[in-house]
Amino acid sequence: MSSPLLFTSPPPPTPSISRSTLSFAAITNFPPSPDKLALLLDKSSSIHHLLQIHAALLRHGLHQHPILNFKLQRSYSSRGRLDYSLALFNRTLNPNIFFYTSIINAHALHGLSQEALFIYTQMFFEGVQPNEFTFSSILKSCSLEHGKMLHSQVIKLGFDSDLYVKTGLVDVYARGGDVGSARLVFERMPEKSLVSLTTMLTCYAKHGELKEARLLFDGMVKKDVVCWNVMIDGYTQHGMPKEALVLFRRMLAAKARPNEITILTVLSACGQLGALESGRWLHSYMQNNDIQVSVRVATALIDMYSKCGSLEDARLVFDRIYDKDVVAWNSMIIGYALHGFSQDALELFHEMCRIGLRPTDITFIGVLGACGHAGLVKEGWSFFNAMREEYEIEHKIEHYGCMVNLLGRAGRLEEAYELVKNMKVVPDPILWGALLGASRLHGNLELGEKIAEYLVSHNLANSGTYILLSNMYAAKGDWEEVARIRTLMKDSGVQKEPGCSSIEVHNRVHEFLAGDLKHPKTKEIYEMLEEMNGWLKAHGYTPQTEIVLHDIGDEQKEQSLEVHSEKLALAYGLISTQPGTPIKIVKNLRVCSDCHAATKLISKITGRKIVMRDRNRFHHFVNGSCSCGDYW
Repeated sequence: MSSPLLFTSPPPPTPSISRSTLSFAAITNFPPSPDKLALLLDKSSSIHHLLQIHAALLRHGLHQHPILNFKLQRSYSSRGRLDYSLALFNRTLNPNIFFYTSIINAHALHGLSQEALFIYTQMFFEGVQPNEFTFSSILKSCSLEHGKMLHSQVIKLGFDSDLYVKTGLVDVYARGGDVGSARLVFERMPEKSLVSLTTMLTCYAKHGELKEARLLFDGMVKKDVVCWNVMIDGYTQHGMPKEALVLFRRMLAAKARPNEITILTVLSACGQLGALESGRWLHSYMQNNDIQVSVRVATALIDMYSKCGSLEDARLVFDRIYDKDVVAWNSMIIGYALHGFSQDALELFHEMCRIGLRPTDITFIGVLGACGHAGLVKEGWSFFNAMREEYEIEHKIEHYGCMVNLLGRAGRLEEAYELVKNMKVVPDPILWGALLGASRLHGNLELGEKIAEYLVSHNLANSGTYILLSNMYAAKGDWEEVARIRTLMKDSGVQKEPGCSSIEVHNRVHEFLAGDLKHPKTKEIYEMLEEMNGWLKAHGYTPQTEIVLHDIGDEQKEQSLEVHSEKLALAYGLISTQPGTPIKIVKNLRVCSDCHAATKLISKITGRKIVMRDRNRFHHFVNGSCSCGDYW
């Protein structure tokens, strides 16, 4: 096919303009009217076409035509060529407010707030006054500091009653974390559009003010999918996944059609809860309603299935992804690591490298985590060093945390302590907490005291710090120090996070605290607990009362162990599910050694597979054994 640039005579005239007429010859050999060129610009589908039209404007001396110049600039920026648009703007003679607003808006949409502000300032020096659209445009990406300055100009120039400008101001304060100012501007709006309502809703949800967000949400007469997504995501991001799932079901009942963002958010909520049945239902819903499973959604499915205890489903999704990116590989590697299948994780890592994908910092969190669960110290150091030497990836706090966990579990406390002291980034309380936990695990009270003293003196101590140190003293029988630590904890206003276990039955998540009596089936649950205790005693099981770190008698210690939240959830699972079916439990803290040992035995007695996810990893209990090999 001949190139349009080689045409020597014009094609025959056509009665109407269509995309098929967008050739260089069609607009260069005959002087086209500005109206026709404007129509061509509106219908242009590519940069190639725009360049042809641009050439025609130059050839026929129309490059300074105000409408054509404006449309060309806007077309370039909307197709990702902001550099062309800016070059045209800089060559425009005496640009008016529409030109300035358009180029400011283009920079704001590309996240170039500093450049947008520079052009805005230049506009004032040229004597051009902004209008409401100028403010709406520049507020889209500016910082809180600059937003406050612009707010004063908005008031000074009389645009503070404009709906779009006020919505932009709400957004600026919301993005900057100034919820109070955002609320003040919002409440003073004489009328509120769906956009302004959604902006304020996003502000509340993003910053964790979920009660205010829900009040606003429930009061909205009209809700689009964006509103639903914002509220559901607010719950998911702030540790309320159960509420997120309830709201999602309400969304479906209201006949609102979920989009990809909805799906991603709800899958995350299912993963947090370990709600496998709900996650499977959502996967089925997507298939039945022709919702496309993009790589992004597939990766979220892998993450959800992994966190819900079904690696088989996660791997099925992974294998069906046609064009896997590194994020999908990372998700599967981390899934294997979370379940303690370290060799599978490492094999997948090597396979990813073999096909030419370059690992990221997230990849190494999964790989180092896999080494930690299997005690692979030598391999862990090798991967840790390879990050910088082979892949030029700088170590982050998470990678140091993985190494401290690996070394600490392996009993190499001094090595872990030296790593923390010499690391290039500032260690956070979580990292110190991992080292403190290792100190308690191996009974190194001296190192534990040293770490705890540092955390308390630097105001970095949390509930875990005090509890670990208290437990270390309790294990030594030093009850005076236990009392001192607990008093210090109380005086500091730090509260212990209560242990909580949950189990999903028939698409409903049931939560239990230790000694819980609130469940509607409490009577049946405690009857099953008695039966479980009978099974255990019949098989010669002795409760591990030494782990109850309270100054009480052995009988009271046994009673305390019997009503741990894990056992209540397990008892409910046994009375609520069919014999032979797996039971899946999620614990918010580390599973205690007595519950771990008891669950192993119950899996053998009942012939049931029991999958338990604690704060650190998954435990697969089958026929009296655990996948962790008692190394956790």
